[in-house]
Amino acid sequence: MKKIFLLLLALSFVIVAKAQTDPVTWLTSILDKGNGEVELTFKGTIAPTWYVYDTEIPDNGPFPAELNIETLKGATAVGKFKAIDSKAHKKYDDIFGMDVTYYENNVTFAQRLKITDRAAFRLEGDFRSQACTTVDGQCMMLTEDLDFGSADLPKTLVIEAAAPVANQPKETEKPVETAVGILPSDSVETAQTDLNIQNEDRDPSYLWTPVISEVEAFGAVGSTKDLTLLWIFVLGFGGGLIALLTPCVWPMIPMTVSFFLKRNKKDKGKAIREAITYGLAIILIYTLLGLVITAIFGPSALNDLSTSATFNILFFALLVFFAVSFFGAFEIRLPSSWSTKMDSKADSTTGIVSIFFMAFTLALVSFSCTGPVIGGLLVEAASSGSLLAPAIGMIGFSIALAIPFALFAIFPSWLESMPKSGGWLNSVKVVLGFLELALAFKFLSVADLAYGWGILDREVFLVLWIIIFVLLGAYLLGKLKMPHDSDLKHVSVTRLFLSIISLSFALYMVPGLWGAPLKAISAFAPPLYTQDFSLYDGAVHAKFDDYETGMEYAKRNNKPVMIDFSGFGCVNCRKMESSVWIDPRVKSKLENDYVLITLMVDDKHKLPEVMEVEENGSKTKLKTIGDKWGYLQRHKFGTSSQPYYVLLDADGKPIGPSYAYNEDVDKYIQFLNTGLDNFKKKD
Repeated sequence: MKKIFLLLLALSFVIVAKAQTDPVTWLTSILDKGNGEVELTFKGTIAPTWYVYDTEIPDNGPFPAELNIETLKGATAVGKFKAIDSKAHKKYDDIFGMDVTYYENNVTFAQRLKITDRAAFRLEGDFRSQACTTVDGQCMMLTEDLDFGSADLPKTLVIEAAAPVANQPKETEKPVETAVGILPSDSVETAQTDLNIQNEDRDPSYLWTPVISEVEAFGAVGSTKDLTLLWIFVLGFGGGLIALLTPCVWPMIPMTVSFFLKRNKKDKGKAIREAITYGLAIILIYTLLGLVITAIFGPSALNDLSTSATFNILFFALLVFFAVSFFGAFEIRLPSSWSTKMDSKADSTTGIVSIFFMAFTLALVSFSCTGPVIGGLLVEAASSGSLLAPAIGMIGFSIALAIPFALFAIFPSWLESMPKSGGWLNSVKVVLGFLELALAFKFLSVADLAYGWGILDREVFLVLWIIIFVLLGAYLLGKLKMPHDSDLKHVSVTRLFLSIISLSFALYMVPGLWGAPLKAISAFAPPLYTQDFSLYDGAVHAKFDDYETGMEYAKRNNKPVMIDFSGFGCVNCRKMESSVWIDPRVKSKLENDYVLITLMVDDKHKLPEVMEVEENGSKTKLKTIGDKWGYLQRHKFGTSSQPYYVLLDADGKPIGPSYAYNEDVDKYIQFLNTGLDNFKKKD
């Protein structure tokens, strides 16, 4: 078992390491081609199993290789940017539904330039490409910054004398582009067509000026933190109830309570007090476990867990590992010497100390059943990003686990009415295994979205969940049998109703394959924009996913702005989008009255260049797009939780209260109307 666990752990780190290593090495050079022309070339050496897309890719296809020229002085472009002297391959891509051209092993892209003024030559911009691998379908965005001057031109270059051309532009003009992010291709195209903004020598730093006090003066609506902790407690309590119904815990209730009553035959009150103390010891042990998790990771690390590919893939592997265990492939057991030592300590000590060791023995003996439940709970708690979440989750779990021991000690006659141990307990484990497996794909989806791998789009996720819950329904009806199941002579009423629920849930998800919003699972499933085919047009898509670009558009069109600080792994963000944004009144205001800018704080695409900022008295490096937007939220608005909505004018000044998580549609409309009214008053 230990070897299997280590193998899964190693595999997860290999996957992450592979995802974060550039698979293509680019060599950039400027070559003399005679007649006053040079050729800007990008020669790429491509790693095995990887390939790079061509410059000519049909619309709505994968990201093509492209040259973005921001500044060009003393030269003009000649012809198109294209691949030269490279062996092209063409295939039909099932994902994009089109023929695409790509290159393997090596490729050279080139752009011809006519040099008109050697001394004034200046070229700035970047070269972007997308590399994908045939192993697991993973893709990566690659960026090479360009900054060339006259000294970089070939010394052999001879420029022919030419008559001056009237009104020749000093610098190429280029529409502002959105950063790599979440916008659907059609939205990006529309935004750029509407914009057609030309570069200006304008410092956008004023847009980053902190407005914390101004936002606080307007007030705030909704809260994510309190609800998250409450949700974690409810999950913990539910997990504790589930753990009670497993074969490792359920039989121990009558055995333990009877032990306390027999231990104090003459003093029933003392037996009850000790049993209650036993329950409190259980709560203390599991709460300490939650605090230890927090102490090990720390508050900042817990917040990173929700978007880190390393941890999300590890969580995915762990939950699959737990599910396979619950299905009966193997047992997760701690060394028997641990429980034996705890048991001997309980016998050799007296008073509260002995009760504490007995509670510890319960935790160790029942680990094979409670471990996966606790693991799943801690995964959810840690990914919430709250400092107290693991401890709150463990408090809920331990209270549910301890209540029966205390109640049966107070009312021992209830023991006679308890259902006896049997095959139904193993069925509970198997059902829990199906649920663990379904939850596992939620964490894989977070990593997939944050890094843009595209391996778990919405329809793929839904297909997996549909199959899981159909198989769960079939199992409950006795159509599937696991290794440790006893013979099922008849289907009980409970199993029948549970199977109906599972199969109905699977059927409910089927329309989602064609784009139905599926509000019930919007917090778990990938966003609707990841779906290839959708008949549903009620979703709201942000016009921009770049702050400065969106603000510039708002300035030119004299419109207010709503900033949506969101995240791929943000459960409450998905709930707001599926329950509030789809309301026709809200949708109309977001699309027509506001410039909606969605900034994903967990976007793991790399910035063109690392940004260094000062935060909390020390310098911090921003390496990804998500780092940049996370810093913007903390620096400008003094908060770091998502979802977070704030209304601004085009100068970055607040025009209304902030809004966090609250699914009250009327309050959200009031929030939007307040911003519109204040914006009109400014005019």
